[in-house]
Amino acid sequence: MIEARELTKTYRMGQDEATVVHALRGVSFDIGAGEFVAIMGASGSGKSTLMNILGCLDQPGTGSYRLAGENVETMTPDQLAAVRNRRIGFVFQQFNLLPRTSALENVELPLVYAGVGSRERRERAMDSLGRVGLAGRWAHTPSELSGGQQQRVAIARALVNRPELVLADEPTGALDTATSEEVMRLLGELHRQGMTVVLVTHEHDIAEWALRRMVFRDGEVIDDSRQPGRMHPQEASA
Repeated sequence: MIEARELTKTYRMGQDEATVVHALRGVSFDIGAGEFVAIMGASGSGKSTLMNILGCLDQPGTGSYRLAGENVETMTPDQLAAVRNRRIGFVFQQFNLLPRTSALENVELPLVYAGVGSRERRERAMDSLGRVGLAGRWAHTPSELSGGQQQRVAIARALVNRPELVLADEPTGALDTATSEEVMRLLGELHRQGMTVVLVTHEHDIAEWALRRMVFRDGEVIDDSRQPGRMHPQEASA
């Protein structure tokens, strides 16, 4: 699914042209279809820069990035936007829902941008809400939903275009412990259904849900290891 080779990214800070921050320093890795990967690291380690590149929100300074076989680093802004809409679902720490808009309409939004007709939009959005257990709350606005329900709406929105890859950037950062577990259980279920999930987090207990952990420090990968991942209680007792 993801092939990254020698990715670099540098930023010049302020007015001082001599001050250069190396956010990524020749990072290389592959992520296969259907993997569940947690990316960890302290603030400034490069993990957010990497996530922006993987999500086609930014491009590397040098190196190559292929997503599902497509060369991403040479694409135009319009081509990048098309890839984001077609292949990637995003989940963020802040839910980024339209406040005066129903859950259904929030989930429909990517389909509006994709030019999907109103009837198909509604059907696909309702199906996506059903996948996250919110079919009965489709008419509610974000203020009428709990934090966990709002994040579920955001996940439904990420799934509505049937992406191949879900990128989750600190998806539990604004949630309490019990609600965080609920959201992570949902992401784990999506992974079991065959979705590729890449998660950025600084929380070790959240990273434990993934089956692979990549740790960044100073723009480099210092650990890339497999881990058992968590299971539903029913699976654990099976």
